[in-house]
Amino acid sequence: MENVRVRFAPSPTGWMHIGSIRQIIYNYLWAKKNNGSFVLRIEDTDVKRTVEGGIDAIYEVFDAFGIDVDEGPRTGGDFGPYIQSQRLDIYKKYAEMLIEKDAAYYCFCSQERLDALREQQKLRKLQPMYDRHCRDLSPEEIKKK
Repeated sequence: MENVRVRFAPSPTGWMHIGSIRQIIYNYLWAKKNNGSFVLRIEDTDVKRTVEGGIDAIYEVFDAFGIDVDEGPRTGGDFGPYIQSQRLDIYKKYAEMLIEKDAAYYCFCSQERLDALREQQKLRKLQPMYDRHCRDLSPEEIKKK
C-alpha cells in the first residue's frame, strides 16, 4: 500500500470523547503500519462552539498517548493550511466553480427560516432536509440579495 494518509479532524469544542481517542489510535497505528502519514486537520468552522484553548487540549491528548502528528497546524506539511477556517479561500474557489457549472446554487435563507422548516418537517414526521427554496432564483434576484 502506497501513500497512506489518515486524517483526524476534530472540532476544538472541549473535552475529547473516548470514541475520538479510539479513532485517533486506530488511524495513527494504521498510518504507521503502512509507512504513512497521520494528519491533524482542525475543524474550527463552528465558531459558536469553539472553546479557547481547544487546539491545545487536542495536542495534550496526543501527547498523553504518544501520538506524533506528521502533518498538522504545528508541524505543517504539503497540504495545508490544516485549520479549516484558514482554507476558506480554497473552498470559495471551488464553490464558485460549481455555481458556474450550475452544479450548485446560492442560498439566502435566514437561520430562522431554516429552523422553522426543520420544525415543520419534524411535526409531519418527515426527514429534515432543505427544500431548495433558493434553487430557481433569477440572476437578478441573486444579485439583489
